[in-house]
Amino acid sequence: MRLRRFIFFLVCSGLIGYFGYHLVVGNHGLKSRAELQKQVAALQGELDGLKAVRKRIERDVDLMRADRLDPDMLDERARAILNFAHPDDIVIPDTKRSATGAVPRL
Repeated sequence: MRLRRFIFFLVCSGLIGYFGYHLVVGNHGLKSRAELQKQVAALQGELDGLKAVRKRIERDVDLMRADRLDPDMLDERARAILNFAHPDDIVIPDTKRSATGAVPRL
């Protein structure tokens, strides 16, 4: 009878230990939940940044629509894409850009 109780106690303790370990450390445990919450916060920040970029792009596209074309926006984009300047413009060369050869995006 005493041996039976001891074995029952060991089995129950083993099960409690097993489930307790996986509660904390397992794939769906508390540590994984904390890591997922950190990841959600980081991705939410990235999403907010992408929404701001999208809003800016939508505003720029709206200014380029044919029915309400903004001449200043058209002139700015044409100069940036074609890399031209107006004869009356004052041009200051960017030494960093000329050294790397990279063209900045507007």
